[in-house]
This record gives sequence, C-alpha cells and structure tokens, in this order.
Amino acid sequence: MQKYADYIKQIEIDALWSGRKHIIWDLDRQVNILSGVNGVGKSTILNKVVKGLSSGGDFPSHLLKGVHLKVEPEDARLIRFDIIRSFDRPIINSEAVTKMGLTLATEMDWQIFLLQRKYLDYQVNIGNRIIATLQSGEPDAAEKAQALSQPKKDFQDIMDSLFAETGKKIIRTENEIKFTQIGETLLPYQLSSGEKQILVILLTVLVEDQKNYVLFMDEPEVSLHVEWQKQLIDLILRLNPNVQIILTTHSPAVIMNGWMDKVTEVSDITVS
Repeated sequence: MQKYADYIKQIEIDALWSGRKHIIWDLDRQVNILSGVNGVGKSTILNKVVKGLSSGGDFPSHLLKGVHLKVEPEDARLIRFDIIRSFDRPIINSEAVTKMGLTLATEMDWQIFLLQRKYLDYQVNIGNRIIATLQSGEPDAAEKAQALSQPKKDFQDIMDSLFAETGKKIIRTENEIKFTQIGETLLPYQLSSGEKQILVILLTVLVEDQKNYVLFMDEPEVSLHVEWQKQLIDLILRLNPNVQIILTTHSPAVIMNGWMDKVTEVSDITVS
C-alpha cells in the first residue's frame, strides 16, 4: 500500500515565468502564508503545484515538469489535499447543472453542493465509528465516542458564533447543512458570498476528518468580514490540528492573530 505524506517540507519550481526565475520554498509543518504585491506570482506558484497533483494525490508521476516536492515521510507517494479559491463566479456549464435538476447560480454554490455529499459521507463514517467504539466494551468507550463527535459539534458551534450577528443558526437535526433565521429555513445557497466562503472553507476542513491534509487557499479573505479573516487560521486548526495550510493573501488581518512569523515574501524564495 502506498504511503500518504503528513505534510510538504519543500516546494521547488524550476524555470518559472519563461525560465527567468527559480523558486525554493521551505515550508512550516502547519501554517505557510505567501505574500507580495499584485502580479508577483503568488497564485502562479500555488496553481503550478496544485495543477500537477492528481485528483488522488499521486505526485511523483503526475507533477508538472519543473515542479518538485519534498515531503514527510520522504518515501510517501500520495498527498491528501484540498484547494479553495475565492471568486464566486457564475457557473460556466449552467446547462449541465440544470439537467441535474439543480438551481445553482455560482461556482461556490457548486462547491457547497459537492461538500454536502461529503458531509453526509463524513457523518455516516463517524456514526459507524461511534457505534463500534460503544460496542467495544472498553471502560473509556463513552469518552472515546464523545471525542469522535466533537469536531462536528465544534463546526456547528463555530458557524453559529460567526453568524450570530445575523441571527442564523445551523439546524442540528438535519443531515444536510441548513440554517434557521427568525423561524425561516435557509439553504446554504441563500447565504451571502462571505457567508458561503467561510462555510466552504470550514466544511472542507471538517470533512477532512482530522487526517493529515494539505489545504491550499488562494486569497481566502476575499468576501470575508475582517473579523472572520482574523479568526480564519485558528478556526481551521481547531477543526483539524493535523492540517498543513498553504495560502496566499493580501490581507494583514489574516496574520493578525500571531501568524506574522509564518509569512514568506515571494522575493525571499525566488532565485534569478
């Protein structure tokens, strides 16, 4: 069985921008923030790495020419990863979505639709593990079962806290994500762009099921309230302490809660 990497130790990119630049970026186990002015290549670097990874995370045979990854452990050949981009554009192939009987307007709606499916699978998986734990007969079975259910509760509590100002709350008796507001039921597609964005990020992290994951995010602060930007990294790590975050940003707010030393300027990892 092929081994999954815990995290990426180094990203190296040869001959970026028509051979004029060479990138070597040594990464932190948990948080990595790439900064720089517009047009300096933050998104290009991120996209180059993500584009070379296969959907299953197989990287030695799929990475684009000129992209090299060092991982831990060194003999791992697979990476679990997710990519979050922030632009809530209209769905390109809206006709195909309509044929599926869906009324989704934007790409973020489509992401939420896919995440709802993963969320259902996640709940089934956790439920089966809770049942097995309770049936194990171990003296601490109840405590272990509660620990298994804690991340989902944390996610629900976080969403309620973030949305408290507008009076929205997650309906905890529903299997899919739905909200209530002043007695009305809201589907996630009815949320604002910023609310959809934070939901997509945190739900993506939840369904990672606390496994070792690499979470790529390209300017996740777009549409987010500044207070949400400040909390973003801490909330992600609360839901999955085993995640490695690799993100680009223009926002000072994202690094305000003690993440200044995790910022790397593109110029600092570029060799002419």
